[in-house]
Amino acid sequence: MQSKLTVLLSLALLSGACAKPADRSAPADTVAAAQRIDTPKARADTPTVATPTATGLAGTKWKLVKFMGMNDSTKVPKDLEKYTIAFGADGKVAVQADCNRASGTWSSPEPSTLKFSQLATTMAMCPPGSLSNKFLGDFQYMRSWIQRNGHLYISLMADGGIYELEPAP
Repeated sequence: MQSKLTVLLSLALLSGACAKPADRSAPADTVAAAQRIDTPKARADTPTVATPTATGLAGTKWKLVKFMGMNDSTKVPKDLEKYTIAFGADGKVAVQADCNRASGTWSSPEPSTLKFSQLATTMAMCPPGSLSNKFLGDFQYMRSWIQRNGHLYISLMADGGIYELEPAP
């Protein structure tokens, strides 16, 4: 019991010794402003808008080549031009999924990570064989990306599969 009390008293003394009293000579608004300064740690959970130099995705547009499921299934769109993702430099994303379109925001808060907001989508009924519903439905599960040999690979969480895309004009 005495060792716990000693540790607690030591911590209390150390924290008191490290704490600086407020500078009474500084105006109150200056002290308040100094206390409002955000630190990187305080903003760590806030998604940041991707920048071209930070991620390589900002300002790019990609078209879907195929989806590879973890069960060795592969889905290839009939028309690659109808499935695109455009990553805006301003953090906005524009998606075409066959006969539907979607928009929202994207961020890459850490290297190779990817987050999308909930997308606002049109709800048109696309022709049979369309990948529209799957493609749009998977944005909520997209978590990471990598570029290899000029292609973009976006993986879904929990080994849900990988989308392969190539640059779009």
